[in-house]
Amino acid sequence: MTATTPAYEVSALQRERLAYRRRQTITSIVIAAASTAVLGVLAVVAITGAPGWDRVRETFLNAEVARESLPEILRGLWLNVQLLFFCAIGALLLGLGVAVLRTLRPAVFFPLRALATSYTYLFRGMPLLIVLYLLTFGVPGLRLQGTPPLLVLGGIALVITYGAYLAEVFRAGIESVHPSQRAAARSLGLTYRQTMRHVVLPQAVRRVAPPLLNDLVALQKDVGLISLAGPIDAIRVAQIQTAETYNYTPYVVAGVLFVLMAIPLIAVTDWVTLRAARRQSAEGSA
Repeated sequence: MTATTPAYEVSALQRERLAYRRRQTITSIVIAAASTAVLGVLAVVAITGAPGWDRVRETFLNAEVARESLPEILRGLWLNVQLLFFCAIGALLLGLGVAVLRTLRPAVFFPLRALATSYTYLFRGMPLLIVLYLLTFGVPGLRLQGTPPLLVLGGIALVITYGAYLAEVFRAGIESVHPSQRAAARSLGLTYRQTMRHVVLPQAVRRVAPPLLNDLVALQKDVGLISLAGPIDAIRVAQIQTAETYNYTPYVVAGVLFVLMAIPLIAVTDWVTLRAARRQSAEGSA
């Protein structure tokens, strides 16, 4: 004859707590939905009731112009997607390399540290638009043999500008790793390169993942500036369509497509940020 374990039963007090939390959640959802609906109605009434609403709707929200311009803008958007892919990889690699150079401690590496510091100071302070103009208009003006096309020069401008921002993010992550972990790794016989590869960088990248993704979202938005150098991307197509129709709706269409393209990356950023916050809370309560 074997003894049976009594089934677990939720206590009356715990059931009362769960019911209270459920009621609070439902109340919060109802209040949030009601306040959002009220704010939305007020915004719609204020905008559509403005004296110039009919003119603005015809100029910026013309459905017929939007339908006719959409295919060409989508073809231009593909160029933005390709540019974003290669520029993101280039900026991440450049930023990581510069961050490692800035964290080198031996005195013999001072020139490299000074060069990396000067680079981050320069390109974090200089507007992207000026860097873009200097590379896409200034470099071709030198008439050198083998000068890359404007699209490549514009991509380089994006990479070196965002590489400076990403370098500081990576550096913050590297320096957040406690020195005792480096000392422990070196005491186990690991070289500096092995310590960085197996101990420091994995932790650093995990800690700064949310700000890294935020910078990539900003890069996704700024790839549209390449249109100023001449390549036919989504913004450039919208500019041409606007000049032909005397209507700004193509710009709105391009803006909506950029937002739709950014939503997945923004969602991933929010998810990674929330996950990091939960991990830190769990570590703090342990």
